[in-house]
Amino acid sequence: MVRATNGVATRQRHNKILKRAKGYHQGRRNLIRVAHETTVRAAVYAFIGRQQKKRQYRSLWITRLTAAVRPLGMRYSAFIHGVQKAGIKLNRKELSELAIHDPKSFEQICQQAQKALV
Repeated sequence: MVRATNGVATRQRHNKILKRAKGYHQGRRNLIRVAHETTVRAAVYAFIGRQQKKRQYRSLWITRLTAAVRPLGMRYSAFIHGVQKAGIKLNRKELSELAIHDPKSFEQICQQAQKALV
């Protein structure tokens, strides 16, 4: 009797890996073992990149807020503390967007933060 090897499932699994490895160079796109290692590593880098993206955006918002509050005579840390004490429920992203697109309302928020600190 012939030994069943479940070749269909194996072929599907291999094709799934090779499909993910499309566009890679040389054996990385043709050879199952190398392609599997490469796609696993690529997935790890993709995960790390998504985490770094969040950090970089937060850093950008903080830099924008620092640049926006300096001309108004405040430091970033004092501004954030004042915003929290004033009970303003806006996050850094929203505050930085306000600073860019609506400077007058941002200035009012900054004044409220200064009053809350006093």
